[in-house]
Amino acid sequence: MVIHEGRALLIKRGSEPLKDQWSIPGGTLELGESIQEGVRRELLEETGIEVQVGELIEVFDRIFRDQAGKIQYHFVIVDYLCKKISGEAHPASDVTDTAWVQEEDLWNYKLTEAATRVIRKAFALFVGDGL
Repeated sequence: MVIHEGRALLIKRGSEPLKDQWSIPGGTLELGESIQEGVRRELLEETGIEVQVGELIEVFDRIFRDQAGKIQYHFVIVDYLCKKISGEAHPASDVTDTAWVQEEDLWNYKLTEAATRVIRKAFALFVGDGL
């Protein structure tokens, strides 16, 4: 979760799960990659932003089921507060759009309850432009 100049970086997903929905940038780890390395790589791949990974915000499960109740996806989400080091946000990889959003405008993006909770925690933890 990147907060920069009082705004959170959101992405519109280009693939399932949550295709065409706004969310927090992120993805899966590569074999042998640390969580912090994965956070940096995914943000760069999806948005073109280089970050410094800071404080842990939250860890939670996200389970997606099909209409028959069969599990399609099961993710363990680990969100960190990140500081923008360089780059300009642009959609890349499996992202179709990016947006820098102020906290009071989050409702316009129809985020999941979990994403909204994490972003609000990130705003509460964020001080100035530091971690």
